[in-house]
Amino acid sequence: MRTLCASTLIGEFFVIGFAGLVAMKLDGMSMATVWTVCGIGMLVSVLLCGVITRPGGVQLGWVLQAALFMSGLFVPMMYILGVVFAALWWASVHYGRTIDEAKARWAAQAEAEPQEAGQA
Repeated sequence: MRTLCASTLIGEFFVIGFAGLVAMKLDGMSMATVWTVCGIGMLVSVLLCGVITRPGGVQLGWVLQAALFMSGLFVPMMYILGVVFAALWWASVHYGRTIDEAKARWAAQAEAEPQEAGQA
């Protein structure tokens, strides 16, 4: 799960950065505000890569997905990208857990086979 989720989060890192470049051109927002918010979002996306397997990591990822979607209030294209990344996040978590469960089963089978061969 960690690899799939981290890949999604690194993609979001770049999307947040590019959204910051777009938001810089908007009237009514200072460059300092734009880069403070984008910088925090980018930092959170990278830090989440390291804590994704810890308790609450997936939920923090969902909070980031919601924030990415809500950034569409300022950059309308982010509504679409927010939905796309929320779908990628769901797929990363869902299929990542499925893969982790399969790996655990294979490891248990591999561990059990030498013991069975030694008893025969």
